[in-house]
Amino acid sequence: MKACGLVVEYNPFHYGHLHHLEQSKQETDADCMIAVMSGPFLQRGEPAITDKWSRARAALESGIDLVVELPAMFAIEHSDLFSKGAILTLRELGIDALCFGSEHGNIESFTEAADVYHEYQETFDAYLHEGLSAGNSFPEAARSAYRSIGLTEGEVDLSKPNNILGFSYVKQLMNYAPEVKATTIQRINNDYHDENITGNIASATSIRKELLRHGEMTEEAAWTLPESTQHMLLDYRRKTGMWHHWDYYFPFLHYRILTMSKHDLRKIHTVEEGLENRLKRVAKQANSFQELMEGMKTKRYTWTRLQRMFTHILCNTTVEEAQPLLSLEKIPYVRILGMNATGQEYLKKVRKHADVPFINQIQQLDEPLLEVDERAANAYYSVLPTPLKAEMIKQELQPPIRIHANNRPQA
Repeated sequence: MKACGLVVEYNPFHYGHLHHLEQSKQETDADCMIAVMSGPFLQRGEPAITDKWSRARAALESGIDLVVELPAMFAIEHSDLFSKGAILTLRELGIDALCFGSEHGNIESFTEAADVYHEYQETFDAYLHEGLSAGNSFPEAARSAYRSIGLTEGEVDLSKPNNILGFSYVKQLMNYAPEVKATTIQRINNDYHDENITGNIASATSIRKELLRHGEMTEEAAWTLPESTQHMLLDYRRKTGMWHHWDYYFPFLHYRILTMSKHDLRKIHTVEEGLENRLKRVAKQANSFQELMEGMKTKRYTWTRLQRMFTHILCNTTVEEAQPLLSLEKIPYVRILGMNATGQEYLKKVRKHADVPFINQIQQLDEPLLEVDERAANAYYSVLPTPLKAEMIKQELQPPIRIHANNRPQA
């Protein structure tokens, strides 16, 4: 069986994702489509609109064959580390190809750019350090460093979010899985950051904004979502009374910042360069998550970087545990979230040759990466009422989702 890997968040699964899935399957001629998916918190430092189990089920009902979890330690990171965790995970599953969506849509440009990067990596790192020392944000410093080694924004525009991620996937494939074929599908009809729905293929940002603004499934949102996703979103809201967003977590985050000492805040991953002092000062005046963000944001500290930092504060992720985990050259396990019959058949095949365990439940292993995942799950469900919170957390101890029919919605 030939397998193609996809790196996803599915927040939520929409028709653009379905297009990517179908085109990837066609492009790679894969028998099994494997999604490595972020769990409770996402790459931009946001809580997912619904939990990973409901998103995994919607993905399986839309045609994905196997869903595995990207460990939270990597999921809440900048593009290179996010990509590293995803590639290391997919490598253990023996994928033949990786297909990602991009604004550019030409894989040769990505591979050529990655070759240049690897040739001049030391120079790049020096320019990056120089840019950060000058007070620039990481994205600004990185773009400047890329230009300094000859990677202009002509062929692959590295100011575009999916191009940035795609470039990171290709770099990490060269590092850890050079045998895997990379390919890309061009994004259609919308931009990653679009905030308004203009067609049935819309950005996840615009769909979430529509859902959260109205608190219900509007006709405009439903236009962009397969029925399986619509049912998932409505069922989740019916059960929990919410779709998750940062406002729900503000009281918990506020309490953490105000009651932690500056010394303890400095121990949290990404609380750097004296940010603990600014955190304490701004938190005393902030009455909402929006006010906290606006008080903290500067040219150097982007919205995304701050959201990641707040997620690490909420989950109590320390520098001491983060550094060795992010330095791993091999993922110690693969966490299975769900599968259909094809995914189950593929797992049976690759498990015979795997040299890391494939696990279904967090109690199966004593691993530092899993400890971070468990805290992330507890933090994510903390906003729910106590009886329901306990019920939702129990999903971490249950077998993976199994879908018996391979249904594929039509875009």
